[in-house]
Amino acid sequence: MTNPRRVRLSAMVSGLALVATAGLVTSSPAQAEPDIDDVQSRVDTLFHEAEQAQERYHDAKIELDELQDDLDSLKADQRAAQTSLDGVRTDARESILRQYTGGGDDLGAVTEVVTAGDAGAFLDRLSTMSSYQDLQDGVFDDYATGLEALDIRRDAVQKRVDQVAEIEADLAADKEVVDDKLADAEALLDRLKEEEREAILSRGSDRVPSDVPVSGRATAAVNYAMAQVGDSYVYGAAGPSAFDCSGLTMMAWAQAGVGLPHSSSAQYSSGAKVAVSDLQAGDLVFYYSPISHVGMYIGNGMIVHAANPGAGVKISPLNEMPYVGAVRPG
Repeated sequence: MTNPRRVRLSAMVSGLALVATAGLVTSSPAQAEPDIDDVQSRVDTLFHEAEQAQERYHDAKIELDELQDDLDSLKADQRAAQTSLDGVRTDARESILRQYTGGGDDLGAVTEVVTAGDAGAFLDRLSTMSSYQDLQDGVFDDYATGLEALDIRRDAVQKRVDQVAEIEADLAADKEVVDDKLADAEALLDRLKEEEREAILSRGSDRVPSDVPVSGRATAAVNYAMAQVGDSYVYGAAGPSAFDCSGLTMMAWAQAGVGLPHSSSAQYSSGAKVAVSDLQAGDLVFYYSPISHVGMYIGNGMIVHAANPGAGVKISPLNEMPYVGAVRPG
């Protein structure tokens, strides 16, 4: 029987050219039926490549958010520096006008200084006056220092703006990779007969354990993750009915009051490292190098995780994928 959730997945990702199938079949009109094992292997590879790109996307999004906060702070500093500089400039003008109450040869220079619009021009014209050293209370030095501070902040702001633009470009590129890989996988699946396609997409979980040995604050996290078994895998999703790998673990530990980033590699730095021999239910386990997948240990050598668009949220053996390490959040 066709799984409606798998059909929705098919409708969402269909429509890519069959270039990804090169090497599996010939271009002959009488081509042989594709080997289901080859297709399954290729689909799994494409799903993983898409997940790698999605996790890079998550990492870039975290960096972008941090850069944006930094940029906002720098812009506030720039505004404060500009206000301070304007005050010093007013003091300098008033000091000049107090000293030059008469006419004479210096009147033209005074007029140029007082009416200078550009901050740099104001400083240049001020420094040409023969008696600028006599300005009261070191106002010339104050202005020069303020102008330098403002320039530093302007440079810092521009640097952050450039970094933000670069990260946004990376985000767009990674999102395109995700879409392309997923469409490639769908193109492969479209070549199979319906029952063969369903066999790949419905590869189920290992048996869901009736009792998970868990205690403490991890109980809420494990219970949440286990309740999602059977939900869909959608790249970038974090609930309520679809998840990617780091979205599931993020939301699960949020039920225990622990905030985690939406990124598997970032979650690897979110708690104390745990040896495989000391794993407890609720610990996060990580896979591949560089890290691009995360699941939650539930005891007895098993994990719950958002696996891929074909399998959704499922129960799997701990060592089903290349294992990297584990952390205990909180």
